[in-house]
Amino acid sequence: MEEFSFESRLLHTPYEKPDAYNSLAMPVYNSAAFEFETAEAMEAAFVGRSAEHTYSRITNPTVQYFETRVREITGAVGVTALNSGMAAISNVMMTIGYAGGNIVTSSHLFGNTYSLFKMTLAAFGVEVRFCDLTDSEAVRKQIDGNTFALFLEVITNPQLEVADLKQLSVIAKEAGVPLIADTTVVPFSAFQANKFGVNIEVVSSTKYISGGATSVGGLIVDYGTFDWSRSPVLSSLAKQFGLNAFSVRMRKEIHRNMGAYMTPQVAYMQTLGLETMSLRFERQASTCLELAKRLQESDKVESVNYTGLTDNPFYELSKMQFGPLPGAMLTFDLSSKEACFSFMNRLKLICRATNLFDNKSLVIHPASTIFGTFSEEQRVSMDVSQKTIRLSVGLEEADDLFNDIKQALYS
Repeated sequence: MEEFSFESRLLHTPYEKPDAYNSLAMPVYNSAAFEFETAEAMEAAFVGRSAEHTYSRITNPTVQYFETRVREITGAVGVTALNSGMAAISNVMMTIGYAGGNIVTSSHLFGNTYSLFKMTLAAFGVEVRFCDLTDSEAVRKQIDGNTFALFLEVITNPQLEVADLKQLSVIAKEAGVPLIADTTVVPFSAFQANKFGVNIEVVSSTKYISGGATSVGGLIVDYGTFDWSRSPVLSSLAKQFGLNAFSVRMRKEIHRNMGAYMTPQVAYMQTLGLETMSLRFERQASTCLELAKRLQESDKVESVNYTGLTDNPFYELSKMQFGPLPGAMLTFDLSSKEACFSFMNRLKLICRATNLFDNKSLVIHPASTIFGTFSEEQRVSMDVSQKTIRLSVGLEEADDLFNDIKQALYS
């Protein structure tokens, strides 16, 4: 189906098996287990000689169809759907990590990702090395023979920093390290990670894909572009499976043992959400850019951060990588934490809630919530300011949103 557009390929991805009733929507297979006609067929499925479904913790027809659709629009060789974006990140690291190994990344990370690397994985002997990913020499100095991942968020949350992916890809390839990127902030319809050298992509499908925060999920997208013979963990599998070694271990061992597979109900909802993702994104991101421009004119706002603004330091790089609409999230700074709280409490339309890219616009004070359990010293090192408000833009009219912001700023 490569000759068709993104939307056409997405909408017309065929089922693996014909539906008995020719349903246009993939049925929800609310079944934990699946029956076999013979013991021999059951054995073949359990040991991997056939692709039949055995148990919904491992594979499920509804979830598999969601994965197939994502594979069709991304060109990946392997896609695994899990029950959250954090599950996607942790499953990746469990697949390639090892005691004594290290991850090179930025301190500009989502709070739970930072905590996973810095604290949870540390208990298993994994080191995390923070550096400025916009400084290629700093990255090169941190990578050594025990580095098993170069990890980043393509637009950091909430700092909105953008690193040069092609440059990082060159560094990673030279060092024999996979480049792993969390691309949640910009959807598949606007950004093709594989073209910028990303080997493994992780996504919180809770965001754009779910279609209005209907469900929580995550995706691991393996482009089959890394030479896993260079991995201490996967080198033996690479002799047999080559570029597919990562997906083989992750699907056959890690995701089965971790038990974080997506449920069929969530897969059904997210398959529907996937169908309208590009339309919603265009509306949300266009409104986000408009609001960013208007906020710059307010004397109550100290600064506005959105990489789609022409005066943003990452504007040119962001435009080259993500196009003119780099996501539907912006941040802006007020005079103090107290001013942020007063502003939020006066909002009448915009919701005070976490999450990103709901159909409704959401506002949050990251320092006191997402990073609320971190020390002030840690927040400063991560460039998370007490003066910053994060706005996730929904599908409301731009005028309605700006009028709500304006009354909250000036009342």
